[in-house]
Amino acid sequence: MSELFLGIDVGTSGLKALAVDRDGKVLGRGLAEYPLHIPMPLWAEQDPDDWWAAAATAVHAALREVGGGGDVCAVGLTGQMHGSVFLDADGRVIRPAILWCDQRTEAECHEIEERVPNLVQITCNPALTGFTAPKVLWLRNHEPTNYARVHRVLLPKDFLRYRLTGVAAAEVSDASGTSLFDVPKRTWSGEVLDRLEIPREWMAPVAESAEVTARVSSEGARHIGVPEGTPVVGGGGDQAAGAVGVGTVRMGIVSTAIGTSGVVFTTLDSPEVDPALSAHTFCHAVPSKWHVMGVMLAAGGSLRWYRDTFCDAEKKLAVEQGRDPYDLISEQAATAPTGSEGLIFLPYLTGERTPHKDPAARGVFFGVTLSHTRAHFARAVMEGVAFGLRDSYGLLENMGASIGEVRASGGGARSDIWLQILADVTDRPHVRVAVDEGPAYGAALLAGVGVSAWPTVEAACDATVRTSDGFRPNAERHAVYESRYRLFRNLYQDLKARFRE
Repeated sequence: MSELFLGIDVGTSGLKALAVDRDGKVLGRGLAEYPLHIPMPLWAEQDPDDWWAAAATAVHAALREVGGGGDVCAVGLTGQMHGSVFLDADGRVIRPAILWCDQRTEAECHEIEERVPNLVQITCNPALTGFTAPKVLWLRNHEPTNYARVHRVLLPKDFLRYRLTGVAAAEVSDASGTSLFDVPKRTWSGEVLDRLEIPREWMAPVAESAEVTARVSSEGARHIGVPEGTPVVGGGGDQAAGAVGVGTVRMGIVSTAIGTSGVVFTTLDSPEVDPALSAHTFCHAVPSKWHVMGVMLAAGGSLRWYRDTFCDAEKKLAVEQGRDPYDLISEQAATAPTGSEGLIFLPYLTGERTPHKDPAARGVFFGVTLSHTRAHFARAVMEGVAFGLRDSYGLLENMGASIGEVRASGGGARSDIWLQILADVTDRPHVRVAVDEGPAYGAALLAGVGVSAWPTVEAACDATVRTSDGFRPNAERHAVYESRYRLFRNLYQDLKARFRE
C-alpha cells in the first residue's frame, strides 16, 4: 500500500486535484471548471457551492487514476487568495463570494487607511481593493441585512476545509492577504479588527501551513472519496503553495510564474517591507519564513492577447499540423534579433500592479518602422514582459533578497526563447522544474509534511522537486537589453500622464 497525498487547488476558473506519492510523482489528476459571475462592471463573484461540487468531480477523477482513495494519508488545500465567503450561524453561505479580482471596494480601502493609520506596520501591506477586509466593510456599507447575519468570514480554500471537515480554520500565508493579519507576529491583529469594528470571533483559528487543522468528516468522505478521519493540513495561498511546489523555500532561490499574470517570488528570513509598497510581503508556507512577491497583471496574458488578435494564420497552421500555436509564435520570435530592432512593448494591457500600482496604464508598441515583421512583434511582446518582470527583481534586491537561481513555471515557461530572453534581460540563470503542476502540487507536499512523510517543508522540496533545462544569460545580449530596459522604464514615465488622459 503506497502513501498518497492529495492536493486541492480552488482556482478562479476551476478546481484542480492531484494525488502525489512520497517520491513526488503525480499519480492522479482531476480538474473541474465553474463559472465566474460579473453582476456589475468591475465586480467578480462565485458561488462557493460550485467549488464544493467541483471538489467531488476533480478528486474522484484523480482517485480513479490511482484505483481509489484508500491510500490517501493527508489532504492539503490551496487556492485563490483574498476572496470573502460569508457564513451565517448555521454555516450556510449568505451571498456569493467576492473574489480577489473584484474592484468595488476603493472607498472601503480609504476608510481602512483612515481608521488604521499604522496598517502597513501591522500587515506589511496597504489596503488594496482585492484584499478581504475592504470586502467585509463593503458588505456592512451596502448590504446591511446580509452583514447582520454574518457569523464567520472564510477564505476560499478554508470554506472547502469547512465543508470537508466541519471545522473552521485558517492558515498564515492566505490570512496575510486579508488586511486583518499581523504578518510579523503570524496571528490575527486584534488592533486592526477592533478599529474596523469586525468581531474577532468571525475569523477562524489560524495555523501554520503544514499543521494538521482538522480531519475529513463522514460527509466529506462520502463527497470526495477519501477515508473518514484523513488529516487536513493548513495548506497555503496559491502563490505560497506554488512556491513550495517549485522549491522556493530558502533565501537565494527565486521563482517566476508566467501564467496570465506574472509573479516574481522569493523567501525572506524576516518580514521586510518594500518602501514603495509595490511588492507584497506575506507569511510563507514555511514556518518562521516570509515571502515577498512582485505581481504584473498581463504576462502570459499579453502573449495570449497577441495570439488572439494577430495570429489567425498561426492558429490555422497549428490546427493543420497538430501543434500549439504558441510554439509557432515562439519559433517566429526566435528569428528576430535581440532587442527587436528598436521595437518596444509596454505590457500594461490591464493596468499594472508592480511596480507602478497604476490601473490607468495601457499597452504600447513603440518604435515601429517599415522594417518590422510579425517576428519582431512576437519577440517584442516577450521582451516587454521580461522587462516588466525585471522591475520586480529590482524591488526584491532592494529589500535585501538574494537572487541566484530562478525557477520558472507556468505556461510561459514552456517557451525556450522566452526563458532565454528572461535569462538575458535579468542576467540570472533560469531553470524549469521537472513537475510543473501549480499550487496543488505544493499543497500535496504540505499535506505530506503534516503527517511526517517528510520532517520539514524544506526536506519535502529537497526530496521531490527536480530542475531541468537550464538557460544561462549571455553577456552580449544582456548589454543590448540594458539599454532597451532603460528606454522601457523611461517610456512609462513619459506616458504616465497621457494614460490618465
